[in-house]
Order: sequence, then C-alpha cells, then structure tokens
Amino acid sequence: MPIHYETDDHVAVITIDRPEARNALDMYHFRDLAAAWRRFKKDDDVWVAIVTGVGDAFMAGADLKTFIPQVTKLQKEIQAGGVKEIDGCRLSDSVYAVLRNVEIYKPIIAAVGGPAVAGGMEMLGGVDIRIATPDATFGVMEPKRGLFAGGGTTVRLPRQLTFPAAMEFLLTAERFSAQRALELGLINEIVQRDELMDRAHDWARRITANAPLAVQATKESVLKGLAVGMEEAYKIESEISGRVFQTEDAKEGPKAFADKRPPVWQGK
Repeated sequence: MPIHYETDDHVAVITIDRPEARNALDMYHFRDLAAAWRRFKKDDDVWVAIVTGVGDAFMAGADLKTFIPQVTKLQKEIQAGGVKEIDGCRLSDSVYAVLRNVEIYKPIIAAVGGPAVAGGMEMLGGVDIRIATPDATFGVMEPKRGLFAGGGTTVRLPRQLTFPAAMEFLLTAERFSAQRALELGLINEIVQRDELMDRAHDWARRITANAPLAVQATKESVLKGLAVGMEEAYKIESEISGRVFQTEDAKEGPKAFADKRPPVWQGK
C-alpha cells in the first residue's frame, strides 16, 4: 500500500511510498492520502502527525502521466460541476490530500528528504513544522508545465512568507535549495538524512509534552485569525480561550505545577 499510516505514543507517521514515481500521486493515491488525513483528524489518541516520503523524494505532486491528463480532459465538465468522481475516486480528494481548506487543528510535521515540488509544496503549506535534508529542493513548478497551483499555494504562501519571497517562488517556477528555503522562512531547519526522522520525532515529543487540547486550540486560533480582520480574530481568540479554560487539562496543568510533578494530560 503506497500510503502507510502508523501510530505510536500519540504520534502518527504518514508515509508516501511511491519511489518509482518520486512519490507523485495519481487519483488512487490522492484518495488514500486524503483517507490518512481523515483518520488522523478523527483519532483522539493521536495528537501530532509526521508526514514523509520514501526514497529520495518527499512528494512530487500530481502524476503528470496519469492524473493531470485525466483532469485536463474533463476540466470543462469539472468546472460546471458535472464530474465529481473519476473511477470511484472523488476529485475533492486531491485537494484534501494536500490539506487545502482542511480543518485539522492537530500539529503536523513534514520530514522532507528530497524534492517537495508542485503538490508537495502545496501540502507543505498545510503543515506546521518543516524539517529538510540538505539535498531537499522546493518549487512551485506548475507554471513551467502550463498548469496552475490550485491546491492552496497561491493563497497560503503569501500569508506564510514575506510577499517578495512568496512571489519569488510563485513567479519563477524554479527549484530552491534547502538552504535558500531556510533563508526565506519556508522551513524550520536542515538536518542530515540519517537524522531526519529522529529529529521529526523529537519535534513531535516536544509538542506532545503539552496539553493536546490547548495545542490544538492554539493552532485553531492562529488559522482562523489569519482568515479575518484583527477585531474578529480577537473575538475568535476569546471564544477559544474560554473553551480551553473549561477543560480537565486546564485544571491538571496548574495542579501538576503546584505538586512539582509532570502533568498527566487526558485530552479532555
């Protein structure tokens, strides 16, 4: 199965295993990746996800030999709302798979061990922590193929980077080195390949040491706040804050501090 889902100690590892295509996805693999994200979202015992790819690539986006020709051929019908599935696979799975407009407030870490281009870049826009190997590359390659990055990149990248940095990615359609991506603020750090997954799990442990509902509420407040004006964002923050202070974990945290012991989070 090209999309693997494994869990341990409140952490899910989602692995894209299609190295023969540099982890590019056809509609069946988009479907399976979307299903993995839905599983992660629903599992209350899993607090953080790590997404990675097998071999020397992270994710090369949509398969140009299969998925793109199918979608291009039916584009008029798709835009008119007449086609929602191809061979039993929902077209919406492709945008869910790259986390476009998906309400997952659990933290997600990307362990990037090679090219993250096109759909790989789009999925990066939906994750929170990004770790890469020195040979990783990044690029919004769609314009080089006469295509459009419709999985969220043109919306999220200018909100996550400075405007000039985002436009450098979007307009040149060039590949950027890991070092350049670090300088532009796209990734958090660069680590050697043999340290990549250990470092991703280290990030996950640092996050899962905190109360899961408080962490998820923090991400929710950030994402919802970015979508509205400041006044409305403060209202959202206040509503979420009130919700968190009513949880059992909000009682456990201060009590554990007073007792000088590690907290035991219940996630409720």
